[in-house]
Amino acid sequence: MALVRQTKKKWTDFLTCRQVLNIMVILGFMFNYMLRVNLTIAIVDMVESNTTNNTSTNSTKTRIDETRFNWNPEQYNAVLGSFFWGYVLTELPGGRMAEIVGARKIFGGGMLMASILTILTPAAAYLNYYVILILRAVLGFFLGATWPAIQPMAAKWIPPMERSKFIANMMASSLGAAITMPVCGYLISTVGWASVFYVTGVIGIVWSIMWFCLIYDSPAEHPRISEEEREDIEAKIADGEGGKNSKPSYVPWKRIFLSLPVWAIIITHGCSVFGYFTVVNQLPTYMKNVLHFNIKKNGLLSSLPYLAKYIMAIIASYFADRLRKSGKLSTTATRKVFTTFAIMIPGCLMAVQAIWGMDATLSVAVFTISLFFNGAVTAGYLANALDIAPNFSGTIFGLANTLSSFGGWLSTKIVAVLTAEESTFATWKYVFWILVFTYVFGALFYLLFGSGKLQKWNNPDEAYGQDGKELQPLKSKPEIEKEREINNIA
Repeated sequence: MALVRQTKKKWTDFLTCRQVLNIMVILGFMFNYMLRVNLTIAIVDMVESNTTNNTSTNSTKTRIDETRFNWNPEQYNAVLGSFFWGYVLTELPGGRMAEIVGARKIFGGGMLMASILTILTPAAAYLNYYVILILRAVLGFFLGATWPAIQPMAAKWIPPMERSKFIANMMASSLGAAITMPVCGYLISTVGWASVFYVTGVIGIVWSIMWFCLIYDSPAEHPRISEEEREDIEAKIADGEGGKNSKPSYVPWKRIFLSLPVWAIIITHGCSVFGYFTVVNQLPTYMKNVLHFNIKKNGLLSSLPYLAKYIMAIIASYFADRLRKSGKLSTTATRKVFTTFAIMIPGCLMAVQAIWGMDATLSVAVFTISLFFNGAVTAGYLANALDIAPNFSGTIFGLANTLSSFGGWLSTKIVAVLTAEESTFATWKYVFWILVFTYVFGALFYLLFGSGKLQKWNNPDEAYGQDGKELQPLKSKPEIEKEREINNIA
């Protein structure tokens, strides 16, 4: 019997619960973006072609025989944009709800509902144009709550000096986009556009079931975690954050809105995402109309910006955590260095584009390298809410993402206005100079007002705070109670 017990191994002997969490979060953000961008690929085949030239006719004959829709350009863009109608509504509530009820329910529940709605998308399109508009808005409503939910989970599971690497998992969304594009293209060409929604929806549902089976809000709540792993995580969080803490009973909204470090995160995130949306969404239009080079026809080139950003996110986060652990840089210095690096370099590259952007090869290189460096935001401001206020990290990220969600809409409006008369390099130069200003402003604002120090209002119930310290513990009530039980048994 003793021999049998020694040879029998559990899955936790091969993978720790924290490693499982990392894997599920990476896959979660990949599939999160998959559910978001699948329509942008499928809609090209969903809409009936109105052209009558021979080339278009021949191309149409090769398409899978299925129902298509006579949507005009206004309806076409409304379907694409309806996602954001719901998306912006749940960024802030999603972050706050994750702090109250836990990220497991908010992130997993949002993904599950979005996956079900994805499967229903073809039926909604067949039923009525307005039905698919509403469905996509509701889908955005559920996915909007997922992004800010991951910060409160990091505060419970990840030691302070390792959080940059964990936050880098969010950039797996870029990897998801890079993979989804060619996969959906293959599905459309072989099975038809409806298959895109069925396949991606089923993948999302399978992931959601696994999430609820494998992931819990804290080590203390996990039924399968080993005592060694739980104690190691809790000890590192306590040691790194230095002191005991209680869960706040209310949100100090006034102090949050008057906090310059919070606004440094919000403003910088808005500037960075504005640049990202403009580059990713408008690059194909610029390349096609001005340089007469259709980047969408080259699968590798269309995926390069997404892949580049994810690679840099991993590299920068690794070095940021090592620098903080070694004591060579403080948390404040680390966040400022990597934020400046991630945003100022793209700003300089946009200046290069504004001056010498008439060359297609140079333009592809500039945009790809720009997004590559921008991936370093995971080691900068993106993880900063966990430094200054772990108790309200979801709320802060929700505020930041609410503002940045308007970036995609604003960039399309700016490009539309500036290129309304003619789409030439002379008119597009103004777009690039706006990006230069936006990037540089964001970098300088964070450099002046960003901070890695714990804010006193992180513990509003306490009579005094620990302003000036860079980290502070964050334990939930279940964690504290379980710790007491263990101590009593001992």
